[in-house]
Amino acid sequence: MSPLESESMEAEFDTVAGWTEEAVRALGPEYAVPAGCRGSGSEGALRWLADRLELRPGMRLLDSGAGVGGPAGWLAADRGIRAVCAEPMVAAVRAGRRLFGVPSVVAMSQQLPFADAAFDAAWCLGVLCTTSDKAGLLAELRRVLVPGARLGLLVFAADGPLTSPAPEGNEFPSVAGIRQLLADAGFDVADAAEADLGDSPAEWTRRADAVDAEIERRHGEDPAFGQAREQSGRVGRLLSDGALRPWLGIAVAR
Repeated sequence: MSPLESESMEAEFDTVAGWTEEAVRALGPEYAVPAGCRGSGSEGALRWLADRLELRPGMRLLDSGAGVGGPAGWLAADRGIRAVCAEPMVAAVRAGRRLFGVPSVVAMSQQLPFADAAFDAAWCLGVLCTTSDKAGLLAELRRVLVPGARLGLLVFAADGPLTSPAPEGNEFPSVAGIRQLLADAGFDVADAAEADLGDSPAEWTRRADAVDAEIERRHGEDPAFGQAREQSGRVGRLLSDGALRPWLGIAVAR
């Protein structure tokens, strides 16, 4: 993610991250993963990616643009893999460390503080569409991956004109554009699918909704709450209209 110039994006990715940690602590630890995965895919999407990343014990996995660490928390619980997280928002990094105990650094995806070939696999969920520097992001991911490593992506893609306003700071690539960006960065697409973001278990959805309700109860009058809700609402409307498609991909580093 590039530096956040939009107040709305800061509200969505930073302020709400701190509020999410607060709400989970009030409700219980079982609410952490569902709440932490908002915007990063459903349980089914995470499972699809994890199955195809060829994860194995002891591998070095990077979660780039990790948010509050929900997907990394899910990986640890479901696959026994402890990801290293990189996330530019300080409140989100703090929340990830406290809620999931994940090793996490404050860093943009285009400027990762890791050596070349430091990781055996990576995933980057819902991040590529939040930056104009998509090529820089993918080039940096390629740099920190060993040859043959797999990269999992969730990208909100737009193959035609948008039917309503986009969230501030978001630029949605086409599927063909994603594939070209990956090829230019040194990746070959090995598998792809369209995610069903409504396929999480009912209890997962209930818990995520309960965290949202607790955040609204505590902070609903804060202007940042309205800004963040508008941002997420815009994505939701575009998905409902079919103007956006949640694209899942697995790419192999050359």
